[in-house]
Amino acid sequence: MITIREMQIDDLEQVMPIEEANFSIPWTETGFFTFLIRNDALFLVAEEDGEILGYLGILISFDESEITNVCVAEKARRRGIGRALMEELFHRMQERKVRVIHLDVRISNTPARNLYESLGFVQDGLRKGYYDLPKEDAVLMSRTDESVPKR
Repeated sequence: MITIREMQIDDLEQVMPIEEANFSIPWTETGFFTFLIRNDALFLVAEEDGEILGYLGILISFDESEITNVCVAEKARRRGIGRALMEELFHRMQERKVRVIHLDVRISNTPARNLYESLGFVQDGLRKGYYDLPKEDAVLMSRTDESVPKR
């Protein structure tokens, strides 16, 4: 059974190999650490039998937020882990009265874009040449949860 919970510093031992295997320019352990101790950040992990299979992070600013990263280990893909992480995130953002969630994704990452669209995200911009290794455009997406009262 998959459990979604807040990421702890000790989880970095399992998170870092997933990060390094999936990104051409991975975050460093120090980078994760600096975000884990921030009050305006939330990081979640998906765990099964003590093994971390995926994670996501978000920065929160009043009633808006921005997803910093979403990653599922290659061996655990197509099991609904990304969706489960996102749905738990939505629940937690609703509790915090966060009204809008932003993210960016490589234009070539069709599986992620399809997942985000199925979760209510809409494309609202494009950043030319945003990503490196390889150089690629970023699709900007956002999701507004109308069930959260506006300020």
